[in-house]
Amino acid sequence: MRQLHQWLGRLEAVVAGSFLLTMVVLIFIGGIARLLRVPQNWTIDIATCLFAWACFLAADIAWRRDALMSIDLLTARLSPALRRGLATVNLCLIAGFLAYVIWAGIRLSWVSRARSFQGIPEISYALVTMSLPAGAALLLMTTGFKLYDLWSRDNRPGPGGKVA
Repeated sequence: MRQLHQWLGRLEAVVAGSFLLTMVVLIFIGGIARLLRVPQNWTIDIATCLFAWACFLAADIAWRRDALMSIDLLTARLSPALRRGLATVNLCLIAGFLAYVIWAGIRLSWVSRARSFQGIPEISYALVTMSLPAGAALLLMTTGFKLYDLWSRDNRPGPGGKVA
């Protein structure tokens, strides 16, 4: 399972980077086309869709790498056992929130399935809204691995509450 998660992380990075690059190219093409008085409104719609997916993929990449902003002014002064307990509560709250986001995102995607893009009426807007539960599912999987790592055998508190 860990290898699948690592492989998925590499795939996420490639896909997110490709989406961001494609988004920039599409916006540039749309701007040039508008300058030439041949507007291509579909470029903005596709760029919007790619942006939504890239944001959630990039959020999981940052979460995997512990690259999200955090303030540890108070927690750094706690004992290792208290720090572990607080991290556990924090990760459980995050997991609960992500589970709710998955549920709400699936519901939102179902509700928006009949809506279409303005510039591309053949494509459902659910393609954009599905980025929410898909991204939350990836983040939830990463949160699960963080919880597992936090409580793995090598990190359990020993005598006196010290973590190995």
